[in-house]
Amino acid sequence: MQASTKIQAGAGKPISWKKPLSTALKLPLLLYAAITLYPLYWLIISAFKTNKEFFNRPYAWPLEWQMSNIVRAWELGNMGRAMFNSAVVTVVSLVLTIVLGTLAAYVLSRFQFKFSGLLKGMFLLGMLIPIHSTLVPLFIFMKKIGILDTYWALILPYTAFELPIAIFLALAYLASIPREVEEAAMIDGNGWWGVFGRIIFPLCLPVISTVAIIAFLRFWNDFSFALVFINTQALKTLPLSLSLFSDGFGTDYSLTMGAMFIAVIPTIVIYLIFQEQIMKGMVAGSVKG
Repeated sequence: MQASTKIQAGAGKPISWKKPLSTALKLPLLLYAAITLYPLYWLIISAFKTNKEFFNRPYAWPLEWQMSNIVRAWELGNMGRAMFNSAVVTVVSLVLTIVLGTLAAYVLSRFQFKFSGLLKGMFLLGMLIPIHSTLVPLFIFMKKIGILDTYWALILPYTAFELPIAIFLALAYLASIPREVEEAAMIDGNGWWGVFGRIIFPLCLPVISTVAIIAFLRFWNDFSFALVFINTQALKTLPLSLSLFSDGFGTDYSLTMGAMFIAVIPTIVIYLIFQEQIMKGMVAGSVKG
């Protein structure tokens, strides 16, 4: 009896070798995180250097922090207007992608109809289409319907190319939501739209956050579509404004780094706000509960 008690008492103690092993496993992750974050660190310190210091001391801290780089980049690149244009295009595209993607995923996951498998295959095919191969056909099409050089020339292609990813992520997540939740809502008097708006959409917030950050990064940083479809200076987005500091004769690196520093701030803020939901959305649906 005493021996059994000793064994039970010792069972609760942590094994001594687990902590060193856990630390050893974390070291490669910390090294990877440092390597990943270094370009951001280099961008920040370079944004406050003169051109001479940028070349002579590329990896060192600035001897004197040049705050004027940020101010001049903001003024010369008309970055306030460019940031507003990027915000309009990104927000509208995000709303359309999230609403249409979640609705389509809900229909495909909950309703069985004749061509549901074909529709899933078509969305899968949409993920395989090289985006930049469509630039010329889209340019011709938009010119014919008269939306070239408008916000819609960016919003519609962004939404169309992001929908397949949004749908498949939402499909995987919806598989983890039991149907009994919807049946209970219907017993309470909700229709299909009520079930979707009051039950399904709020439950999908983790995967919606994942879709939002992936889409935000693509929309906010896109250069090629904006370069081809936008010609008016007042409609140029943030990536286009960065190209103003470089031409065929040279590049003003101090202003370029300052402008890139301004452009990357919204991305960091959005990620920090939604990081917890992003992690939940990436793992949710991997195991059907």
